[in-house]
Amino acid sequence: MERDPETYNVRAVERAMRILSSFDGEHPDRGVSEIAQATGLHKATAHRIMMTLLSGGFLERTPDGERFQLGLRVVELGLGALRGLDFRRAAFPYMQQLVERFQESCDLGIFDQGQVLYIEVVLSDQALTIISRVGGHLPAHCTATGKALLAFLPADIVEPVLSGPLEACTDKTITSPARLQEELEAIRQRGYAVDDEELSAGIRAIAVPIRDIDLNVVAAIGMPGPVSRMTHERVPVVAEAMMEAADVISAQVVRV
Repeated sequence: MERDPETYNVRAVERAMRILSSFDGEHPDRGVSEIAQATGLHKATAHRIMMTLLSGGFLERTPDGERFQLGLRVVELGLGALRGLDFRRAAFPYMQQLVERFQESCDLGIFDQGQVLYIEVVLSDQALTIISRVGGHLPAHCTATGKALLAFLPADIVEPVLSGPLEACTDKTITSPARLQEELEAIRQRGYAVDDEELSAGIRAIAVPIRDIDLNVVAAIGMPGPVSRMTHERVPVVAEAMMEAADVISAQVVRV
């Protein structure tokens, strides 16, 4: 007999997770009242849980002592999770080779609740380079890495993205669900995704999926660059090399 997963929820743990999840790039630090409002918890309840997280190193006080931010214990756990990703270890040397060959930065991302979470970046030596931040999130619908993931992920994971609002980041962003569906089908046909100034004007990016032993897409590697260097003529050349690298990485994943 299967039980509803919710019957295993521990309320205090669930509340602690809500508090930790309330910190992000836009809110790196918060006060007790802010956290209570963001999580829907009573201020006294939020404060009690925060004190427990503080004592365990999951939260720490800001220098002024008035606010809170994520603690080093969270960083340690995050780094431990990253080190445990087989495809990250397998991808790194091939990302380096791509950077050396094309002199553009290369990033590795995974799908995370409708966005791309970047877990590795290899920088180029270019004076002008386009980079993603490790641990940072970007929208899936208007990034090459995000579209490479959406094109091959199961429909039940992709549907919430398609049914939600598709924010326009530039005048080239695809904001129509039907048009995005067409784009994802084209990506499946050619094997790689392109962000043609859809996230940032003047930036063009290419991305290809990485698969696991069961051929499920688990990540994608991307290579962004200014349109002056990442020209339309150059895209197929870079994409072909990236697809070859992704095939080798995928094969490595089953042996790591």
